This record gives sequence, structure tokens and C-alpha cells, in this order.
Amino acid sequence: MKKINIITGHYGSGKTNFSANLAIELAKTGKKVTVVDLDIVNPYFRTADFTELFEGNNIELIKSMYANTNLDIPAISFDLERIATDDGFLVIDVGGDDDGALALGRYASAFEAFADDIDFFYVVNKFRYLSDDVKECASLLPEIENASRMKATAVVNCSNLGRETTAENIKDGIIFARKVAEELSLPVAYNICPDFVDYEGDVTYHHLYVKPIWDENE
Repeated sequence: MKKINIITGHYGSGKTNFSANLAIELAKTGKKVTVVDLDIVNPYFRTADFTELFEGNNIELIKSMYANTNLDIPAISFDLERIATDDGFLVIDVGGDDDGALALGRYASAFEAFADDIDFFYVVNKFRYLSDDVKECASLLPEIENASRMKATAVVNCSNLGRETTAENIKDGIIFARKVAEELSLPVAYNICPDFVDYEGDVTYHHLYVKPIWDENE
């Protein structure tokens, strides 16, 4: 596992849910884990919404001073370059598409020192609007890379339909992600499957922490 894990993708692709699950898994190693909520564009479904979850797993959460307030101001109030030099693992949840990746771009030069210890994940979801076509989904990554001034290292398949996800959906998502990865000449690092779906194949089971409003009481 790499020291720095950067999570990017289209809006609603599952970045935040993947970030939360990855952070919890990394925390099981006993090393320090820090999650940085760099999503300063989208006020919904941020990692900042999971403060209690992270505290319960000994994970440090760093977020904008305006996160979880009525003010949605695109401001960064922390030193990400310094945080990257700390011991342990760093998980960075970046905002959706190239607009969100602009915030990451300001740190591109500083992150060159960690080039060999960075995983830059591009999260895809076959069932999300504007990313359900292979070529269209693949075309979004160069825009993110240009905005962030960093190159992706792998694709993460988070294709799901929330609580309606079936094993057949998972199978279709795996095929879709493989084709997207081929278009981008990248490997598929993870095929994520919700932990309530029984799938006969090589997948990584994740809990759905990010839920629609109508599911929040489940």
C-alpha cells in the first residue's frame, strides 16, 4: 500500500465511499491514517460528513473550516504539503471532475517528492450519468489530470446502484471498468462490491457509508 492515496473521479462515482472504506482498511495496519477532504466544490456526500466514523477508527480527518456549515466557500485552511510529510498513510478525497481537481493542482510540485509513493485512483461507476459510456468515461480523466497536474496510476471500479445493486450489476461494472482501463492504458486496482451483495468473483467488499437521504435511517 502506498503512503499517499489520491481519490478522483466523476461526481457521484463513489469517491467518498471508497475513501472512507480505504481509510478504515489502512487503519487496521496500526499506522496513523489521515483523511483530507479536498472537495471544496460539492457540498454533498463529503468525507467531512463522517467525522464520528473516522474518530471511532482512530483516523484523523482534516477538512476546510467551512465544511459542515451553511457556508459553502471554496477555501483550503490547512497545509497539505506539511501533512504529506507526516508518518503513516494519507487519503485525499478530491472534488469531482476537473473543477474539483484544481484544488489538488496547487500541490502538484510539492508532491513530486513523493512520486514513488503515490497512488492516484480514478474511480468509475457505470451507472452514473455522463460516465456510463466507456469512451466518455475515459475522456474525463485527461481533464482531471490536466487540472491536478498529476497522472492517474489506476482505475477503481465502484459501479453500483446503491441498495438496488445486484450481482449482475457488479458483473457488468467489472466489464465496463476493464474497458475503460484499456482505453486509458491503466490497471484496475479494485473492483468494489457492496457488502450486502453475494458475488462469485474477485472483488473487494465495501460498506455503503454514503447513502441517499431516503436510506439514511437504515
